[in-house]
Amino acid sequence: MSTFDGLNEVFGTEPAEIQKVVDEKPSLKKSDSQDVKQDYETTRAQLHNLVMKGQEAVDGILDVARASDHPRAYEVAGQLIKNVGDVADKLIDLQKKMKELDDEPKSKGPSTVNNTMFVGSTAELQKMLKKQKEINNTEEI
Repeated sequence: MSTFDGLNEVFGTEPAEIQKVVDEKPSLKKSDSQDVKQDYETTRAQLHNLVMKGQEAVDGILDVARASDHPRAYEVAGQLIKNVGDVADKLIDLQKKMKELDDEPKSKGPSTVNNTMFVGSTAELQKMLKKQKEINNTEEI
């Protein structure tokens, strides 16, 4: 009797086969790429729209602030200007993220690797360096 038989008996269960579950990572397909592109275009258009409306709101609140000369109106104007600036920053961040998504499949690591290695003793290395120094000195003259 194995350990599993004893456990099955205690818990009143039937022996079952163990099934292996393979979890595959989804790959970026053409339809996914098109969805990303469409989402990018939609988000970009919305952010542009928000910047334009924010600019109109800033112009309006500045007119109100000048007319009323009230400190609270200027405070609101300052907050609105900050919010419009934040939306503009989000637009730039969106551009960076989209560029990263486009560049991701292309980058597979360095294409050129230069590893120079000297095999020999330190005395041989010193002789080689001394000869190289002499060659460089004669070329300068």
